[in-house]
Amino acid sequence: MADSYDVIVSGGGPGGYVAAIRAAQLGKKTAVVEMDKPGGRCLNYACIPAKTVLHSAELYDHARNGAELGVTAKSVALDWKALGERRAKVSDTLAGGVQMLWKKNKVDMIEGQGSLTADGNVAVGDTTYEAAAVVLATGSVALAIPGVEFSDRVVDTWGAWSLPEQPKSIAVVGAGASGAEIASAYGRFGIDVTLIEMLDRILPAEDKDMARVVERAFKKQNITISTGTPVESVDVGKSSVKVKYGDAEVEVDYLCIAGGRAPDTEALNLDAAGVKTNDGGKIDVDDHQRTSNPKVYAIGDLVGRKALAHKASEEGVVAVEHASGAETEPVDENLVAGATFCEPQVASVGITEAQAKEAGHDVKIGRMKLGGVGAAAVYDDRDGLVKLVVDSEYGEILGAHVVGNRACDMIPELVDTMALEGGYQELGRIVHPHPTMSEAVLDAARDVDGWPIHA
Repeated sequence: MADSYDVIVSGGGPGGYVAAIRAAQLGKKTAVVEMDKPGGRCLNYACIPAKTVLHSAELYDHARNGAELGVTAKSVALDWKALGERRAKVSDTLAGGVQMLWKKNKVDMIEGQGSLTADGNVAVGDTTYEAAAVVLATGSVALAIPGVEFSDRVVDTWGAWSLPEQPKSIAVVGAGASGAEIASAYGRFGIDVTLIEMLDRILPAEDKDMARVVERAFKKQNITISTGTPVESVDVGKSSVKVKYGDAEVEVDYLCIAGGRAPDTEALNLDAAGVKTNDGGKIDVDDHQRTSNPKVYAIGDLVGRKALAHKASEEGVVAVEHASGAETEPVDENLVAGATFCEPQVASVGITEAQAKEAGHDVKIGRMKLGGVGAAAVYDDRDGLVKLVVDSEYGEILGAHVVGNRACDMIPELVDTMALEGGYQELGRIVHPHPTMSEAVLDAARDVDGWPIHA
């Protein structure tokens, strides 16, 4: 037996690295087992690279289309090599920051693949580390579609964000958050994008009114959208890919499969440690992230419904606080906001209008188009909407939905209101600064009772 620890975290992504730091803050001797870079997939291969490239797409699009704002740029060009270098630099900077935080908090990093032993300790290679508590935070892996394998031309989301060359065309299968982000970035780069979704609309997890706004915007971004069309076949050539979907066919430089992920549990040896999983392969946990083995906790993409970095981080805090005997508060997944960084952005918390009605609520709706507030004209950001789904009896906000280029920064106010059990009545009396896009939230709340000022 090698060194023993109070807490060992398996996986150094946004759930694991936060869990490790919090455990160390609580005075626990802590280690992180990570086989790759600090920050895990999110910082190095997913969230951060995606948003870095999306920011470049935003700047490129604005530079090319700024004449109406009095900004005319000549010879605007995309430097694919420099774009890739900046993407890597941003990830490396943040990964280095995570490593610095571990060192600051005296968290050890054990390099390698961790797996559980029968008694709930952690084996890395030939070495076993004893732990009073273990937090599993290994995230998820990309899934291909049946009959198709990933290759140089058929890529997952990381493959799409890190293409070695600028393509002329790309097809994206799966129009959820990841697929929508890839389509929006590449479309604004001037690349021909085909976005394929087997369900009846893009962003199927979002409220249908939000999806409609995004679909209209996408059609202006060089994106061809096909919904209700599952992929029938994929023919991979040396320099292109033919994709048949529904009654159509397209030949593209690359095919990105962004349709789903699975919990990364294969190497964890869960059965040996008595850690139970559900039918979907995710780990069963209680309100404090504890598994069927009382010394083992699990967080992030390994558990629950939502695969979100910020959910993983907070679950990591809860897990180590509970393991340490500290006072803590379980994560309410219904109050974890979703955030999609396409253009326009989409952010939501709670349930959709359709879900509220299906659950039997007597629903009232408040809407406000972003174009109605002064900031929309100032920032040339008119395509968007705030929508509140409210229970009519007491005014409880059941769901809040925002689409617009600042949506992901607008949603926390709505999460806070719901978490503090405020109703739309309180929201409609909060003075919002002017001119800001957040004023649309104020008028959406007032619209529930039919008195929006700027509608």
